[in-house]
Amino acid sequence: MTGFIGEDQSVRADRLVAILILLQTRGQVTAAEVAAELEVSERTARRDLDALGTAGLPIYSVQGRNGGWRLLGDGRTDLSGLTAQEARALFLVAGPQAASPELRAALRKLVRALPESFRDEAEAASGAVVVDPVGWDGDARNQPPTPPLLDDVQEAVVAGSQLLLHYVSRDGSTTERVIHPLGLASKGPRWYLVADTEAGLRTFRVDRMRSVQPTGEAVVRPDGFDLAEAWTLITGEVERIRAPLLVEARVDPRALGWCRANFGTRLSIGPAEKDGRIAVELRGHSFASVAREIAGFGSMIEVLSPSEVRAGLRGLATEFEALYSGA
Repeated sequence: MTGFIGEDQSVRADRLVAILILLQTRGQVTAAEVAAELEVSERTARRDLDALGTAGLPIYSVQGRNGGWRLLGDGRTDLSGLTAQEARALFLVAGPQAASPELRAALRKLVRALPESFRDEAEAASGAVVVDPVGWDGDARNQPPTPPLLDDVQEAVVAGSQLLLHYVSRDGSTTERVIHPLGLASKGPRWYLVADTEAGLRTFRVDRMRSVQPTGEAVVRPDGFDLAEAWTLITGEVERIRAPLLVEARVDPRALGWCRANFGTRLSIGPAEKDGRIAVELRGHSFASVAREIAGFGSMIEVLSPSEVRAGLRGLATEFEALYSGA
């Protein structure tokens, strides 16, 4: 099921749940009806309908003149007929991206429709995964293999089971510890587990896990823990550590798109100024590295501070002049 939850989740969650609501209320829908209702193409509607069935939700297609997609059972079954695994699939699809009030209201209604025996797991699944599609340096194109233990970790998060984790750190050292898995997050192509430990809240890359073993003990969740909020704080802190240098600058609006592509999450865009230029803040690793990045934009980026980056740009200009003066 991991391939499904990681697939355009931030965009598709609302649509997928809305399709289930349509099926619940209408009994049968066609791709054209879904496309018109959700304002997408028929191709997108058909892909989403197929994806829901592939994920294990109780949807099947009917061929022929009066065909379409239906829920299993009678055509107007409510969603109390979902199995525990199907309910978890649905709520993992929606996840913390279900930020709109309408979708959250729909999910609350679905929870009330579920058999009481697995409502808790469905609700746990709704907060189990957060998808952050942009990588640490703004690049989400490279897709490494899915970590082999991702499904096991997801299962522990949803079931609320503590894990004995065997982990290899960045420096190659290995550790073994008991952790309280609280949620999964993807950052571009990488998957991370947010967990509570004896040393406090920690983040573990799933592809560095060598083994995970449920202990049989229940997870103890910190009061008020919210995965989406925690992930925002974690990524903000990591970004500050990775790129501690803050640069204030002014950018020609024509270069703003290039700046987004080049700096990714290290770029913060401010208001437009009287001359039309855009105030921005850039984060970098060092004075020299930021100067080299900015130099390629020429006069389209004017650095205001710090003075060390301005000095670095002057030094680069001197080098270029000496190199090309005789050309």
